[in-house]
Amino acid sequence: MKSIFVGNLPWSATNEELEKKFAEFGEVKSARVINDKMTGKSKGFGFVDMDDEAALKAIAAISGSKWGDREITCNEARPREDRSGDRRDSRRDRF
Repeated sequence: MKSIFVGNLPWSATNEELEKKFAEFGEVKSARVINDKMTGKSKGFGFVDMDDEAALKAIAAISGSKWGDREITCNEARPREDRSGDRRDSRRDRF
């Protein structure tokens, strides 16, 4: 299973539209457009989970293609960085 990062999405893109776009390359396990917590508006990127072979086909076919007036970027998602540290601690270290 691979997670695909999909960037430069149209601001109006929905989870369902994202899933439909990738479904022609294989079974989509999940598709989600990331929204801002405060406004609820799209951040312009999302993630799609697919089996390895289908994911590679989808990345090759969709990366660089147009969705509306935007050129989509796709690549294998990198693991999420640990963000558990308190930012205030790092600011105190500078003084």
